[in-house]
Amino acid sequence: MEIENSLEINNANIHYYHHEINPERPTLIFLHDSLGSTQLWRDFPKEVAEKTNCNLFIYDRKGYGKSSPFTIYRRELTYMHDEADFLNDLVQHFNFKHIILFGHSDGGSIALLYASKFHQNLQGIVVVGSHIIVEEISLQGIREAKIAYTETNLKMRLEKYHGENTQKVFEMWTETWLRPDFIDFDIREELKNIECPTLVIQGIDDEFGSIEQVNGIINNVKGRKESYLVLDAKHTPYKENRTPTLVKTVEFIDSL
Repeated sequence: MEIENSLEINNANIHYYHHEINPERPTLIFLHDSLGSTQLWRDFPKEVAEKTNCNLFIYDRKGYGKSSPFTIYRRELTYMHDEADFLNDLVQHFNFKHIILFGHSDGGSIALLYASKFHQNLQGIVVVGSHIIVEEISLQGIREAKIAYTETNLKMRLEKYHGENTQKVFEMWTETWLRPDFIDFDIREELKNIECPTLVIQGIDDEFGSIEQVNGIINNVKGRKESYLVLDAKHTPYKENRTPTLVKTVEFIDSL
């Protein structure tokens, strides 16, 4: 059964896609990055779900894709913590019995924060290109993205997925991360509460984070953990070098 619909929850209209493959199996929840949406995942989530015989749930966070626009002027520095709480509300609403999270970039940080706080029914997490601290490489990557937004067709490409939300989506990412006080973002302490199996994936040439992001996660989470660096890949290895990323993800989920 496949459903693409919207849900009114917490004063927001959230667009989601739900594919139930096997009611007896866990539900994979995919959490997109700071410029992402359900559509921008393309068919990667569906292929992971089919290869692992798991159910699939993807959604556009508030402000993104086909969900409600942002209703705030600027983000709080705890916005990813807030998104983890929001995810828990969604899990409770749909009554998902067993879940596995796959998060990219901001979505990966949200998955980590969720795992640090909500343990019930969480079987494991996969995080890709995630951030637990702010590095200069991250900030430089964002500065370069701002240039690309004005000098290339980046804005036009994003409008295909975010429509009228596009400008705010971009500003909420760049202006939040480039705020002087955001340099204090550090979730390493929260990671010490994570007990579920964790797979950390990063493109070896990730332009938004160094190996310190991977090491920081591995050194702090308590449960079974492993890391995987994807050759010939940058910040989005499931697109840039899809096959090894897919194989490793499926292997990890099957091991759960």
